[in-house]
Amino acid sequence: MARAVGYAPSTIHRIWKAFSLQPHRAETFKLSTDPLFVDKIRDIVGLYLSPPEHALVLCVDEKSQIQALDRTQPLLPMRPGQVERHTHDYTRHGTLSLFAALDTATGKVIGQCFARHRGAEFLKFLREIERNVPTDLDIHLVMDNYATHKTPAIRKWLGQRPRWHVHFTPTSSSWVNQVERFFADLTERQIRRGVHRSTTELEAAIHAYIEGVNADPKPFKWTKSADDILASIKRFCLATLRTAETQAEIAETSESGH
Repeated sequence: MARAVGYAPSTIHRIWKAFSLQPHRAETFKLSTDPLFVDKIRDIVGLYLSPPEHALVLCVDEKSQIQALDRTQPLLPMRPGQVERHTHDYTRHGTLSLFAALDTATGKVIGQCFARHRGAEFLKFLREIERNVPTDLDIHLVMDNYATHKTPAIRKWLGQRPRWHVHFTPTSSSWVNQVERFFADLTERQIRRGVHRSTTELEAAIHAYIEGVNADPKPFKWTKSADDILASIKRFCLATLRTAETQAEIAETSESGH
């Protein structure tokens, strides 16, 4: 940039530092285009902050294509003065899909692994949930609009069970589903650093992690109200619009030569 604008590199550096600019960094974002975004956010956050009585709120989703990976050379464990080391390459031994339901009140997890993640597998998982939930409680499911969750067989099954209530998250808003936080912990603490030479080993490791979570469950604490979330998104959108307007004005000025 210094060469392009004719200033010394040190000057460019001071300008970047003064305005907290970091051109070498870039982040991504995704805004939902769901026309019912506001209603769905208020509905789901309301379940988190004020759950209904005599009911369970279960956040449900699937973590698909979990790879059973084995490093090409043995792992070198941590020792004084040296961090754990492993090879960057690996050998694949198949994949699994994990369906999970997180109880937002207790932090306990119901999980089941399958070789595939179709509607048939999801229906089996719903039956697994039903077997593990007391019959006198209503069940509120928080899940996304993935086609697997809305097949005719699943719609019929849910329609025959009045104690089941479905709450769909807005499109492009997986962050509002608390089970995604559980998936992130599972990946970080169990899968990423593990060595699995078969899908059987991988499934055993996943179930071992779930058993450990359920032995000492700690629910995630949701702190943001729907109003806080919507206000934050509004501020981001307005700031983005102002930036776009400023960039358009700069471009127009540069083209006119004034």
